[in-house]
Amino acid sequence: MTQTRKWLPSLVNNEVKMVPRVFVLLLSSFGFLEVWSHGGPVSLVQSLDGEWKLWNSNKSLSLPARVPGCVHTALQEQGFIKDPYFRFNDLLYEWISLDNWTYASTFAVSKEVRSKQKVLLVLDGVDTAASIWLNGVSVGHTDNMFRQYVFPVRDLLTGEENVLTVHFLSPVLYAAQKRKAHSAYAVPPECPPDVQKGQCHVNFIRKAQSSFSWDWGPSFPGAGLWKGVRLEAFDLLRLDRFATFPLYDAKHSAWTLVVEMLLDTLQLMNGVQITLDVPELLSRATFSTNVRQGNAKYSFSLSINVSSKVKLWWPNGLGGQPSYRLLITVCSEDGKSLYSVRSKVYFRTVELVQEPIVGSPGLSFYFRINGKPVFLKGSNWIPAHSFQDRVTPDALRELLRSATDANMNVLRVWGGGVYERDAFYDTCDELGLMVWQDFMFACAMYPTDDDFLRTVREEVYQQIWRLKSHPSVIVWSANNENEAALATDWFHIPGWRRSIYLKDYVTLYVNNIMTLVKQVSVAEDRSFNSRFADHRQHHLDGNQQMLKQASIHFPLPNSSQPLTRFTHTLYLTQVTQAQCVKTQTEFYRRSRSELLGGLGHTMGALYWQLNDIWQGPSWSSIEFGGKWKMLHYFAVDFFADVLPVAFEDDGELLIYAISDLSQDLKLNVVVSVYKWSDLDPICMLRSKSAAVPGGSAVPVFKRSIAVLLVGCGNCSRLSCLLAFHLEDENGARHGPVNHHFLCSPKDAVGLRPPNITAKVRENETELLVDVESQAIAPFVWLDVGDVEGRFGSNGFLMLSRKKTVAFHARRNTSVTQLSRALTVISLSDLYLP
Repeated sequence: MTQTRKWLPSLVNNEVKMVPRVFVLLLSSFGFLEVWSHGGPVSLVQSLDGEWKLWNSNKSLSLPARVPGCVHTALQEQGFIKDPYFRFNDLLYEWISLDNWTYASTFAVSKEVRSKQKVLLVLDGVDTAASIWLNGVSVGHTDNMFRQYVFPVRDLLTGEENVLTVHFLSPVLYAAQKRKAHSAYAVPPECPPDVQKGQCHVNFIRKAQSSFSWDWGPSFPGAGLWKGVRLEAFDLLRLDRFATFPLYDAKHSAWTLVVEMLLDTLQLMNGVQITLDVPELLSRATFSTNVRQGNAKYSFSLSINVSSKVKLWWPNGLGGQPSYRLLITVCSEDGKSLYSVRSKVYFRTVELVQEPIVGSPGLSFYFRINGKPVFLKGSNWIPAHSFQDRVTPDALRELLRSATDANMNVLRVWGGGVYERDAFYDTCDELGLMVWQDFMFACAMYPTDDDFLRTVREEVYQQIWRLKSHPSVIVWSANNENEAALATDWFHIPGWRRSIYLKDYVTLYVNNIMTLVKQVSVAEDRSFNSRFADHRQHHLDGNQQMLKQASIHFPLPNSSQPLTRFTHTLYLTQVTQAQCVKTQTEFYRRSRSELLGGLGHTMGALYWQLNDIWQGPSWSSIEFGGKWKMLHYFAVDFFADVLPVAFEDDGELLIYAISDLSQDLKLNVVVSVYKWSDLDPICMLRSKSAAVPGGSAVPVFKRSIAVLLVGCGNCSRLSCLLAFHLEDENGARHGPVNHHFLCSPKDAVGLRPPNITAKVRENETELLVDVESQAIAPFVWLDVGDVEGRFGSNGFLMLSRKKTVAFHARRNTSVTQLSRALTVISLSDLYLP
């Protein structure tokens, strides 16, 4: 029988409106959103949900079945079995899980759909091991209940008689086959305790672990299409995934809303206009971007109008849960509307605080929401039913409402069930129920073969994207009790084999899951002393060495805010790295023309290292992904062809002129003496001109530091610093301006808050940042997040009230884009109010 599928209506302001010719609502399990269009047939979506056919392996049973649904539910609804929960029916109906089952649907597809350039078959939830066939052709396989699967099918579609079949393998037999193939060593537990009356090898299948039995529930390892199935057809682009999350700048009391989209685009589209609008907060911006062919992520940041008072999301009992409407409009370069998105957005901050406790060997462990410590009150959430299609929206909401009525403010989604449906997290958002979210691994060791890791990586990637927009989700946890099982030897593993399972544990949770989580990373990761930071540090005691080195010249960050302390520590380690390598390199360069005690005539300085192979602490000057660290900006100067270098020797200041040029120069050095408290130099000194042959390092200035300081207004080492540059006889500057600190910055006297401001503008050829400061500011660092490009100067010593820095963008970047992404920090910001 051929089924005719109806076009679904668009949803606007919770009203159902039929749109002629064009179906405009893109249904997706990722993000909570509505999508519509105004100008024509951009995208078409055909639901394949509804009544299908279902049969077992020998076709002795054949029956109608609802999708979404599962085999057990279908058999009960059609009268083939009674209530699976009745008495001993869990044992009586074990045969269902040991058989193979096939779902099939026959449907027509309009010419309008088939004429689109790309048509995708989207299956939001397949439980679990199955092969997918369309009109007799295999289109793909599935092996993970927790993933969405997408297959291109345009060339396989016909007009009237399209047959989609999904052949399910018995999950019990599939898991057993996978265990048998893993012949190198066992992955415990092999089976649950006999008292659970369950099935074996659940850890070899990416399925709800409790479906094979648990110590509080039955064994119903079912099969089925537990979420929706549809066709998506389009000509230009498809919104694959969508997420929003707020960022708060405590220093400026300002919010930024980050909007991320994953687009599937069939061709290069230049000048796509993306408008973000939060009307209740009077915040709106339009971004122009080039959308490249294929699947790619695009990120945009909307600065929330500082004159608008943002209402914060609070946990139950501490305040309300207000939301705002976010409207996103995407237009082509010529102004044609491609699609629009409407989403709820919330504003809140979350921190996991782990700090030393006086009188205790351990650390604190608590959460701060919007800066307020919160006592967590709640319980653990397990699946509400063995068969997910039996959980109605009303039943789900009632369970969650019961939690808040009991004054709970948090639920942990336990790791042996499922990542809950969107309605669960939507309701938690609305009720103020925080969510401690486990990944779906529980009470077992797991294999780490390539196929298993591949599907887990995609599972984690998709689920993080789906859930990271929700303010209720405050933390991700890797598993349920698996580390405890390994540490306390639940499975009686021989000592000589423990290293195998330890390695597998690290491979799965640290090298794979944690690596993906780091990309929306959570608060607990953003600590220099966190387990995550320690994991990525592959040099023995590397983190401690960096802090020890920094502490020689700088007070270590001491903010009470863990995230602020973490970012300040990262900044300070980059300052330390840059200064150390600068000092070492300058020593090598000034040693070019000298031989002292048999040492000198240095003719090279190659620092370790240039780049990174992954995101992590290292010696590199360029981050993984291409972003310059402070060291790399310093290298521009300390590797300059002409460079002044200062150092002290037995109470005297010496300045060398270094030249890598082929021609000779005649240069003098100009020394400016500043007090830390004043942007105007208190005195200036100029040397006599000296010959600087090409390819040499020549001393051009020598003065007793004590005499210099007395002669410059009774400066002291603690109150003053030096800046210097090289000039020729005509006053033309050669090389960069350099500086020399007379004391460690931590001992400097007179530093004042610089109150730095930065404004972006553009001229005919480039983007410019005008930086203004009210005081001397060491190591001013300009950062623009994910905007690709680099500054003409960065990490600089601000000795003037104004400085203009160019930004060289890798891609087309507007003033608005750069302005919204730009942040500024200096050393003074770490210590001064």
